[in-house]
Amino acid sequence: MDGAQTGQENGSLLLLRRIARGGGVMELPNEALVNFVFPNDAHVHWELMIVLYPFITGLIAGAFFVSALYHVFKVQAFRPIATFALVVSFCFGLFAGLPLQLHLGQPQRAFNIFFTPAFSSPMSMFGYIYSSYMCLLSIEIWLVYRGHFIRKAKETNGLLWRILTLGVLHYTPEAERLDHKLTTILAGLGIPAALVLHGYVGFIFGSVEAVAWWASPLQPIIFIASAVVSGIAMLLLMYAFITWRRGESCDYPMVKKLMGYLLAVFLVDYVLEWSEVAYAYHEGGHHWSIIGPLLSGPLFKSYVIGQMGTFSLLPMVLLGTVAWRKLSNRAMMAASIAASLLLVLQVLFMRFNVVIGGQLISKSDRGFVDFHFEFLGREGVLAALIVMVLPFVSYYFITRWFIPVFENRK
Repeated sequence: MDGAQTGQENGSLLLLRRIARGGGVMELPNEALVNFVFPNDAHVHWELMIVLYPFITGLIAGAFFVSALYHVFKVQAFRPIATFALVVSFCFGLFAGLPLQLHLGQPQRAFNIFFTPAFSSPMSMFGYIYSSYMCLLSIEIWLVYRGHFIRKAKETNGLLWRILTLGVLHYTPEAERLDHKLTTILAGLGIPAALVLHGYVGFIFGSVEAVAWWASPLQPIIFIASAVVSGIAMLLLMYAFITWRRGESCDYPMVKKLMGYLLAVFLVDYVLEWSEVAYAYHEGGHHWSIIGPLLSGPLFKSYVIGQMGTFSLLPMVLLGTVAWRKLSNRAMMAASIAASLLLVLQVLFMRFNVVIGGQLISKSDRGFVDFHFEFLGREGVLAALIVMVLPFVSYYFITRWFIPVFENRK
């Protein structure tokens, strides 16, 4: 009799829970009966621009990693795209701070972080980390192309080219060897700089203990691994498009090796992402009482089906086929492009699920906050698309007028 009464009570609670959600079956955090949200916590404050910020910084770090494989670790297979990766990293770096500027209510006050530093604040340190990395990247590109700048200054006698040469118009073999050594040193220093630039974003989220979906020591490592994945994938997409537009054939052995690296890094990233959720599940504590309903409810499509399902499993199959099966060049490129596109979307979904997903949990821990996309506005879909297009536009102008990335590739 007691068992039947208990079962009836549980059924009544489930019915009340479904009625509270408008007849749906979505489970609420901490077995709440109603979706209780504090009045001052009814909206998501960090929107698409805060999603784009870690996504762009991840592309910077990932592209630089490919360049460092050649300059530092002497992986000769990546020589054709080493400088290309360097320039791509620089172009995305030019706009890394733009999403933050668009998000700020008073963007003209952004420079205050330099004048009134707070060294105990990870957010405040962004300005110094970002500025240092961009200076290092600019110097490395200048050293790589110093010979080109000197030749252009002699041929055209233009003021801009003379400025880029810093007034030095003699370029000897000894100077070239010295530039190469300095480039290797800067590339070595750039690896930890790039990892810190992106890893500290994961540190910011992982250190927020009040948000169950963010509070994890794995966050910085996951952010770094996914950054390398997105950077390699974006490089392959850009490389394939550029060679197609130029009517040239791709370096197929290089592409195959690059996809091998992409598969290896993504497997590490995927295991880390699953480990984070698996730990919370097996711990079975307060965090899972919030994370479980979040993943089965608001984030089910974007996280379970999108990030961890479609955009992860399909690339694994495609990259595994490229790495371990003998394919024709055309089939290999098609599989590599498809896998890279899916992985770029996977990382973008990951950023969305982390940034937006963590804010969907009400501070009451007994409900979910609604999030709706807007098309127009400072943080709308249109603004996000424009921000994402700008690095590609800058790459076009820089490589067309200043730096011949693929000019001597043949």
